Amino acid sequence: MSAPTTGRLIVASPPELVIHDAPTPCPYLEGRTARLPLRLPVRALARTEFETRLDVGDRRQGLLLYRTACPDCAACEPIRLDVEQFAPGRTQRRVFRRGERELKTEIGRLEPTLEKVNLYNRHKFGRGLNTGDQPIDLEGYRAFLGESCCDTFELRYRIGRKLVGLAIVDRSEHALSAVYCFFDPMLPQLGIGTYSILKQVDLCKQWGLRWLYLGLYIAECSSMAYKSRFLPHERLLDGRWVTIEGGDAPPDAADGP
Repeated sequence: MSAPTTGRLIVASPPELVIHDAPTPCPYLEGRTARLPLRLPVRALARTEFETRLDVGDRRQGLLLYRTACPDCAACEPIRLDVEQFAPGRTQRRVFRRGERELKTEIGRLEPTLEKVNLYNRHKFGRGLNTGDQPIDLEGYRAFLGESCCDTFELRYRIGRKLVGLAIVDRSEHALSAVYCFFDPMLPQLGIGTYSILKQVDLCKQWGLRWLYLGLYIAECSSMAYKSRFLPHERLLDGRWVTIEGGDAPPDAADGP
């Protein structure tokens, strides 16, 4: 008889309950098998507690934490920026200056609204990221992007009163973590995805935080490979954060999510 895949309690601070742990088709690389154990902390995480999760490569989705544990693949590499060492390139500096001129940034708590749901769906379908899915509704959005087990906030990007982009950001003791960003696909010239990362770097510096975590880097996945253009950066390889000075994403990589 196979071992159960749910219900295990992991000893941590605070403890975490494994609610799903089974092989699934990889959401990033076709034909590969993924294993992403989903863990539910028994209470909300303090900033210091979330810091330890980020440092070992954890990501957050909704109320859950996960870390890749794929049996035959190590393509997913956690990636972060040391904001004092990071040196934006000329194009990135130009994108940031334009965003500062044309976009109004609001910082606020998680707040699911139909305005955000509509923008999310326009981004997803307008950029061909739907993969056969149906448009998300308000409750689906709330479960995906409107709940958290740690200190989380929104960065809302507007032109006038119109919402044109939104980033979900987690905060730990010494870092910010970029969770998800979506934007109006009819405004590619603004590079809102790139601007959002640079804006979070700027916030880290203002708030005295050292790290900006960018999630997972996957060289073979075009929607993730763009992250290597932010240099220098660090990747978690074989349990150790390694500094990468040169990038390997194509120069015209998409302004990713």
